Amino acid sequence: MATDLRNVSDEYQRLGQAGVDATVRSYNEAGEGFQAFAAEMTDYSKKTFDDCLRAWEQLLGAKTIEQAFQIQSQYAKNACDAHMAEMKKLGEMWTRLARNTYAPIEKAARRVS
Repeated sequence: MATDLRNVSDEYQRLGQAGVDATVRSYNEAGEGFQAFAAEMTDYSKKTFDDCLRAWEQLLGAKTIEQAFQIQSQYAKNACDAHMAEMKKLGEMWTRLARNTYAPIEKAARRVS
């Protein structure tokens, strides 16, 4: 009887530690994912700002209204395309973040059942 109680206690402690370990791994994955997301947003913001400045410089050098319109149209198209590509990339990053953050908890839960 005492051996059975000790086995149950040991198993309970093992499961508790597995849960704590899974939670720590999950938090680490989330932290890394948020850092990657922040780095991506910083890079995108810098690139967008640089593109805007480049378009402004081109506009200042435009000789005709038609040339200015063409520069503005090209900038708007490129900005829209870049924005859509970035939103797709960020969506994929968020999906990966969610999966990676949940994976340690899911793995620990499968061991319990």
